[in-house]
Amino acid sequence: MRTMWKGAVSFGLVNIPIKMFAATENKSVKFNYLHSECKTPIKYEKVCPVCDREIGADEIVRGYEYEKNKYVILEDEDFEQLPLNTLKTIDIIDFVDLQEIDPIFFVKTYFLAPENFGQKAYQLLLTALKETGKIAVAKVFLRSKESLAALRVYDKDTIVMHTMYFPNEIRSSSELPKIEDIQIHDNEVKMAISLVKNLSAAFDPEKYASNYREALMELIKAKIDKEEISVPKRHKEPKVVDLMEALRESVKAAKEDNKKQSKTKPRSGQKRVTS
Repeated sequence: MRTMWKGAVSFGLVNIPIKMFAATENKSVKFNYLHSECKTPIKYEKVCPVCDREIGADEIVRGYEYEKNKYVILEDEDFEQLPLNTLKTIDIIDFVDLQEIDPIFFVKTYFLAPENFGQKAYQLLLTALKETGKIAVAKVFLRSKESLAALRVYDKDTIVMHTMYFPNEIRSSSELPKIEDIQIHDNEVKMAISLVKNLSAAFDPEKYASNYREALMELIKAKIDKEEISVPKRHKEPKVVDLMEALRESVKAAKEDNKKQSKTKPRSGQKRVTS
């Protein structure tokens, strides 16, 4: 993996030199935009409308528009001189319980690995997080902005950092349309709870995959091989008017699915025979 950031974790009076790596990657199928007539990739050029020519990256500066068509220009040196402890430091502020943080705050995840001369301090923080069951809330300056961050133990011996939104970056749900005061019958609640229980399972991340991506790649491969492509029609869901009937049918389907799965599982102490 490529190192994307180097700095330190500030842990009280302890400074832990670390390297940062992206912990996730986008698996979306990427497309190029082509001209429909000649199938040539479209070029996106940065052009100055006044000078009427394409502008290179070395000619571009950042400007803050404080009034209409009036800008304050900021150079890289200006950002480096900001009076912040977080420019090259992940500054730990508090230690909290993970369940106290709503997932809406989380943005992106990064692996933190120690530099060679910071391994002992890294291990100290890792052990402290394990023993207390806490996560660290910190601030970090990353990708031209300061963010909140949460540091926690991942996979037993690794510290991960989740960048987080500040509270004022999260919109209020009070702006949503109000839910009408609808009477729900006890039987409907019981059926809904029964459905949840029948569909409950231990979280297994390997169980989930993108069917869309797989189907799309099969379509692309078929076009490459010039095969005939048979696209099934979309299944039309019947319109459900009766809520209780919908819940009843869902619970029935979930129970039947559970029965099928239990039949395929070997009994306790019995080995599954494979050919």
